[in-house]
Amino acid sequence: MNVVLACDLGGSSFRAALIDLNGTVLAESVAAGPALDDHLGHSQVAAEGWWKLLLETAGDLARQKPDLFARIEAVAICGVTRTQVFLDADGRELRPALTWKDSRAESTAARLLDRLGPHPEAGRINAFHPLARLAWLAEAEPENFGKLACVLEPKDYLNFRLTGRRASDPVSMARLIACTSSALAAIGLSDSVIPAIVEPCDAVGPISTALPAPFDRLAGLPVFCGCNDTWAAVAGLGAMRPGYAYNISGTTEVLGVLGTAEAEAEGLMTVDWRGLWHLGGPSQNGADTAAWLAGLLGGSGDVGATIDRLLAGRRHPQPLIFLPYLQGERVPYWNPKLRGAFIGLGRQHGPTDLAFAVLEGVACLNRIVLERAEAALGTKVGEIRFGGGGAANPIWAQIKADLIGRPIVVGSAREPGLLGAAIIAWTGLHRFGSLAAAQDALVGTAHRYKPEPARHAAYERLYALYRRSEQALAPISADLAALAHAPGPLAGLANVPQPT
Repeated sequence: MNVVLACDLGGSSFRAALIDLNGTVLAESVAAGPALDDHLGHSQVAAEGWWKLLLETAGDLARQKPDLFARIEAVAICGVTRTQVFLDADGRELRPALTWKDSRAESTAARLLDRLGPHPEAGRINAFHPLARLAWLAEAEPENFGKLACVLEPKDYLNFRLTGRRASDPVSMARLIACTSSALAAIGLSDSVIPAIVEPCDAVGPISTALPAPFDRLAGLPVFCGCNDTWAAVAGLGAMRPGYAYNISGTTEVLGVLGTAEAEAEGLMTVDWRGLWHLGGPSQNGADTAAWLAGLLGGSGDVGATIDRLLAGRRHPQPLIFLPYLQGERVPYWNPKLRGAFIGLGRQHGPTDLAFAVLEGVACLNRIVLERAEAALGTKVGEIRFGGGGAANPIWAQIKADLIGRPIVVGSAREPGLLGAAIIAWTGLHRFGSLAAAQDALVGTAHRYKPEPARHAAYERLYALYRRSEQALAPISADLAALAHAPGPLAGLANVPQPT
């Protein structure tokens, strides 16, 4: 039985698996980290850490299943996106990669808009845009900027380490590709910083010789380009088809709708997904908000078990509203200064009420994105395919169905990103004639959660209050965020003397 090595570089973990032609995971290895360097809008990580995790997890698989490891036919890696790895001409990492959370380019983005003028990409420029981050690099670190030769996504960096070739796919690199020569020239760069562009199911190249173990045993095997983790997970959920919607709840929350015609909606990303048009995109806050709450309330170990325990308690008749913007927000607001809030707290509210509010707050955010996408497309989707860590919680799946008003369908693959990477590899090896055929053969569904009419009606009222709360608190969020950088008396609040 032959297999492919499928890998998923996530926001907080790295997974590698041996997956056969039936989509069955025969062996899996998971490693945590590397830890992000996060503080006050800064978020970065050394890409070298991802390479070490790839070696570690692949080595673990080689030890677990040596005979099966010897039957690997190809490698495919998906990974987090909106993260830039900066390389010099010799392929060395110039500085730590800027992650999807880094907002240091906010003021640079504002200045960049004046230089771009009426460029088609100007309307999408914000603190998270790759061009704004390159402009920030020019301003903040001119020495590194002067040595910059190539910008890669995280999975592209790993493919480069495996093959020696710098390449990416047109989905993951869409926003930088859209920055034509004139936009790049506005910050002193040329098109040469964009790597070679190939399709997700195309081979970047063969695995190089003389690599560290265990890849010394795989020299010559093809490495397929792959795509970002969202694209791969959508394939792993079987939602890479027109008229489907998906929701991936991992470290961040991603929701999108796929159609056959290009459409635009305020705050949403429109990307050509190779024959399909995607409308939606990643938020900054997802299942990580549940992890935050579990830690805040003293939970240790398994976050899912802690949340299950919290949800099992008695709920107060008056619900709370939770704005989940703990790390600012990308889709649909692109505002790094948004902040989270619990609204409506009373003396009798407890941990169970907080837990429900957190899950409902993220579901409200999902609904905002879906409504904007459906309005732009002029149609409603029949169901939402749900995956990621949050999909393991049946209460959350039912909350989403009831609040959004659409059936929520959970796939049978526990890790749809890994299955999506395997689908890429098997399609690239021509075992299937297309991605659609691979999805038909390898993707199954496990559970279907239908909206309950009475709960949906109750959530309509709560959702209306959520939208009012967002509008009321956004200006206060901005003012509070500004205090973190403001000099004066309030700066001293961080240094309250401790009792002796």
